[in-house]
Amino acid sequence: MFYREAGDFKTSYQDDNQTFPIKFDRYRYYFVLFVAFAVIPFAINDYWVNAVFLPFLIYSIAAIGLNILTGYCGQVSLGTGGFMAVGAYAVYKLMTAFPEVNVLIHVILAGGITAIVGVLFGLPSLRIKGFYLAVATLAAQFFLVWLFNRVPWFYNYSASGQISAPERTFLGMPITGANTEAWVAYLICLVFVTCSAIIARNLTRGSLGRKWMAIRDMDIAAEIIGVNPLGAKLSAFAISSFFVGVSGALFFAVYLGAVEVGEVFGINKSFLVLFMIIIGGLGSIFGSFAGAAFLVLLPVFLKNVLVGGLGWPTDLAAHLEFMIVGGLIIVFLIAEPHGIAQLWRITKEKLRLWPFPH
Repeated sequence: MFYREAGDFKTSYQDDNQTFPIKFDRYRYYFVLFVAFAVIPFAINDYWVNAVFLPFLIYSIAAIGLNILTGYCGQVSLGTGGFMAVGAYAVYKLMTAFPEVNVLIHVILAGGITAIVGVLFGLPSLRIKGFYLAVATLAAQFFLVWLFNRVPWFYNYSASGQISAPERTFLGMPITGANTEAWVAYLICLVFVTCSAIIARNLTRGSLGRKWMAIRDMDIAAEIIGVNPLGAKLSAFAISSFFVGVSGALFFAVYLGAVEVGEVFGINKSFLVLFMIIIGGLGSIFGSFAGAAFLVLLPVFLKNVLVGGLGWPTDLAAHLEFMIVGGLIIVFLIAEPHGIAQLWRITKEKLRLWPFPH
């Protein structure tokens, strides 16, 4: 009754193979995009942009990238924070070396540089997997943070060791630096998120995505039927690192404006993005958004309700956040490994049949 596809006939393979073959899904998708682009920028203040929307959008890109590698290709990675640092430092070096080039091009190029680094650190995946690959990517995390801390060239020999984004404009409006309007930063990140989600969705539904999933499900059988493990695994590392690098570049240039690599892109960042895809749902683009939304909104909710409303101590609310996240990870891994995305799919199936018995 509420969610029905009866009478929604397809007359061609192209229609049946759409990303959203059901009209209701397409209308819902268009409505969300309309609200995101045409309503939210004029209805939010700086607090909501900086506390909720910018972190959500940027972490969504990172979660999509990690989900491609871990959820679709089955390659465990604990180096997401390090690859975000590569994107941040790459865009910083490009912005300072080529100030006449548009910063949005720098962000894309930073993603490309991160993809190259990701392929280099993905080479061990050809020989090792599982826990051993996780340890190898963890080593990449610590190595990259150490590199950006110890080599002064990366932070232009700054005495503080920090990097600060120089002010750059797009269509006459500042999009980096202290003078950036909150709604402008929101729209820039929203465009990148929309493009990333569309590209990732089409990649995972195409032949490359099927190769990733074949490697994930059983790599030996995939190789027997003709899937090249070298190309599949390295392409997953490259594309995943590209998205993670773009998120790191936006995190530095548009959101924070100044970072110190050990504090911002440490191991906690890698675990945070990993928790997002576990709670949201492995192997799901929607799950990347759901997990990012949950882990961004949870601390804001606890801070406003428990600390601001009930007067709880800040450290107690922070500890409660850790307990909730840890408990949910255990529950989802045991009871529902596909996370919030699977719960949403089950809900849609029930709505299709309601009010008839299941």
